[in-house]
Amino acid sequence: MAHIEDRWMRKARGPDRKVLLDSSGRPALEKDPARYGKGSRWRLRYLNPDGEERNESFGRKVDAERRKIAVEADVQRGTYINPDAGKIIFRKQAEEVMENRVLNPSSRETMRLRMVKHVYPLIGALEIGPLSRRPSVIQNMVKQLEASGLAPKTIETIMAHVSTVFSVAVEDELILKNPVSSPTVVLPKVVHRRLVVWTAEQVFAQQDALMERYQVVVDIGAGLGMRRGEILGFGPDDVDWLRGVASVNRQIKMLDGKPVLALPKGDRTREVPLSESVKFGLAEHMRRFPPITVTLPWQKLDGDPVTVRLFVSNRDGGPVLFSGFTRVWQRGLAGAGIVPKLEEGEVRGARFREHGMHMLRKYFTSVLLAEGESPKAVAEWLGHADGGALLLKVYASILPSSERRMKKTIDAALKRPANQDHSSAGGPQTAQGDQG
Repeated sequence: MAHIEDRWMRKARGPDRKVLLDSSGRPALEKDPARYGKGSRWRLRYLNPDGEERNESFGRKVDAERRKIAVEADVQRGTYINPDAGKIIFRKQAEEVMENRVLNPSSRETMRLRMVKHVYPLIGALEIGPLSRRPSVIQNMVKQLEASGLAPKTIETIMAHVSTVFSVAVEDELILKNPVSSPTVVLPKVVHRRLVVWTAEQVFAQQDALMERYQVVVDIGAGLGMRRGEILGFGPDDVDWLRGVASVNRQIKMLDGKPVLALPKGDRTREVPLSESVKFGLAEHMRRFPPITVTLPWQKLDGDPVTVRLFVSNRDGGPVLFSGFTRVWQRGLAGAGIVPKLEEGEVRGARFREHGMHMLRKYFTSVLLAEGESPKAVAEWLGHADGGALLLKVYASILPSSERRMKKTIDAALKRPANQDHSSAGGPQTAQGDQG
């Protein structure tokens, strides 16, 4: 059983060193000159589930009593957590989690950058044990992230990383609960902006504004729904020209500013139907700009070298890197009139980011959904793992209504052949008359 001691007091003794008793027959207490007024007054002593004696100190007796009740209950329920286990600082715990989790190198690097830039300055030096018992500190961190100008979606992503660190600590029995899961921790509301999708005219204008050797990225992005890294990592060996199928087997990623080859996002390869127009565009590009052969490490900078052929290459005959192509793409946006040209001294901002290469993928998605294609099929072609749920949410405004689809279907089903007049037709009205 746990019991509480008063560290500032000691048993009173008489001249013969015998313990004196008070009026109730219990040992009388007196101030301990060596300890009185020094340090925390109240000490809780108990045996943990492993039979080890534990001591915890408190400034107020009421806090010691509350802890005593909690310890006895936790030991009884089997949920006791060793207080020393939570003395690891948040930064050390986070680094261990990132190092031990099954993450690809790029995801690990991105998570670490967010931690270093946004989280460690605020709670990196604090122990996870006390942090886990103070959701108010986590909420204050959210407020500081918001005050720094970060977008709600970015804060949501950062807090998901923080939550992962605490969740692992809970599983390892270092702390009892995850403070990010507390109902008192409220994240800023993510406001979904109006869906912006390019028109066909904008797609063609951007393609025409790019250098000829880069125009094929529009065919690949808008015609196959690939992401930027997938477009740059796509090659002729990924195309089954007879079946009319394109395989998305890899992407180019940047680690510490250097290119590597890796699996597509989510480690999900996929196949996408290859339309005749896209097939023609790829063939014509190969005629004018022969594919290049490159050898890059796989997944990480020291990964095994992999040799592939690529459709898209730079003017020096090497793979296209993100930083250089971003400038090419943005010049195209200005040339196509999609984004106004920069004034002298003006810096590219959000309006350029809004019209990044992801607009090709959005165009691919919107065209298919607007024509009534199955969201599940489109999601598979895009490499989504949610079976189309996200597409239905984001693109709901452009989906054809059931009423419109029904009218179109019935009109097509009841459309009379041009060489057949009404009197000779065995349509619905004729059938009804026969039954009467």
